[in-house]
Amino acid sequence: MRFIEEVVVEEFLPTFRSMLAAELRERGLTQHEVAETLGISQSAVSKYAHGEINRREEVLSDERVADLVERIADGLTTGDMTSVQALVEAEVLVRRLEEGDLLARLHEQAMPELAEYDGYGRIHDPESALRTSEQVRSSVRRALRRLTNTSGFAGLIPNVGSNLVECLPEAATVDDVAGVPGRIFDVKGRATVPGDPEFGVSEHVASVLLSARDAGRDVRAAINICYDPEIVATLEAAGYDAVEFDPDAPTDPIRESLADREDLPETFVCYQTGGYGIEPITYVLGPDADAVVAAVKELLRG
Repeated sequence: MRFIEEVVVEEFLPTFRSMLAAELRERGLTQHEVAETLGISQSAVSKYAHGEINRREEVLSDERVADLVERIADGLTTGDMTSVQALVEAEVLVRRLEEGDLLARLHEQAMPELAEYDGYGRIHDPESALRTSEQVRSSVRRALRRLTNTSGFAGLIPNVGSNLVECLPEAATVDDVAGVPGRIFDVKGRATVPGDPEFGVSEHVASVLLSARDAGRDVRAAINICYDPEIVATLEAAGYDAVEFDPDAPTDPIRESLADREDLPETFVCYQTGGYGIEPITYVLGPDADAVVAAVKELLRG
């Protein structure tokens, strides 16, 4: 993992300083004067002068960088520009080059994983959709670790497999819901997660979650486990209200069953007892992945 600040320090700054040192030397300043002006050692100036540092061609060839170097060199030489103003001008350019520009491209080269995200500048925005989506994936990942490390969970996985999902705050489609690709299966008594959480990989459990949201429930996460009357009774005894729905209903069964339930707690249960070719399933829905996993763990206490 490399931060863009590392790119500035390690890739941009040495080239920028070497360019500025060369311009100051061309204007008649001695190595000692250049060192004092730039606040660096004379040995560093000597290395710049003798080409003993690696310089990035992308920085050298950027006209904006070259223009600023000349302006700063002129200003520092004539006294028209203070070192503080020179620093401010350089900082302004650096910030500009970080916003989807030269430094952003250098950062993407150093961190190829960033290339998949449109709008590179979003990684610097604390309110960005990118940050929110990564937080959702992290939430699912963290809850999965708690779940799969809990003894006995594999016994709650239905034949169709389980999935743990969490959605974005304004989720509208399954593409806004992160879950386990391929579902969680019981492999020889062990809950097996085939891959890292992704968006748009869960159709079934994601659809249940979205239906509950359509019914006005303020939920963002869900998990499906097997159905048994004792499972539902245990969850109800732990304080999780349970709502039965008909999987064969002609319209949206989840939304219909929740439409008139204004009294539900933030984490609750929906279940169906099966139908023709339909396996009975229990769903736990709540405000986040951690909350629904906490409910499932109630079944495994003792």
